[in-house]
Amino acid sequence: MELADVLKKLESLGTEQTKKTLLRHGANEPLYGVAIEDQKRLLKALKPNHALALELFDSGVGDAMYLAAMLCDPKALTQAQLNGWAKLANSPMLSESAVAWAAAESRFAMPLALKWIDTGLANVVTSGWSTLSSYVAITDDVDLDRPQIKALLDRVLKDVGKAPNRVKACMNRFVIRVGSCGEPLTKDAQATAKKLGVVAVDVGDTACKIPAATDAIAKILRAGSLGKKRKTAFC
Repeated sequence: MELADVLKKLESLGTEQTKKTLLRHGANEPLYGVAIEDQKRLLKALKPNHALALELFDSGVGDAMYLAAMLCDPKALTQAQLNGWAKLANSPMLSESAVAWAAAESRFAMPLALKWIDTGLANVVTSGWSTLSSYVAITDDVDLDRPQIKALLDRVLKDVGKAPNRVKACMNRFVIRVGSCGEPLTKDAQATAKKLGVVAVDVGDTACKIPAATDAIAKILRAGSLGKKRKTAFC
């Protein structure tokens, strides 16, 4: 399929109800309102097509940008392209999920994430913390730099109070994700979570809940999921 064909297909799959739901969760126009399961079905008919993925993201249509991240080859993305994606991502669905997933599987995951959390641009900062969370989720504990992760946990405690709304949510999620690692990272995350307490995040007109990191890590321990890694950052 060509770009125009995919955009036309996405438009046909969109519904007003899904669009309203996505807008309520922070999405922005232009948007067709395509359900994730419909995007994944379309994805199967498109793979592999990295060039098309780049065109889809550049279209500026929210649904197409999300599809682009799932369709792309993360290892083929350049730093410049990922930087461009992070700046263009204008919703949590894109900045905290699609772009962060692609960045976490790219060749530049850690350096880009560390750069992004220092930008001061809220949507880019959320991509940075979310990339860190996804990177931790897919990387063997032995390959994680404990002093670096510990420094990031300390930074959460230092900066969360003055962080923008969605950045707080992403910081909290990072603490939980580190808590799912094996020892000694789990203990580092537990200590941070205890000091962090409940992070207050305005979730708007949604049913979303921001779990206390202490409770979320305890749930991981009860489930026996400590140290288990994801095969891919993408959901």
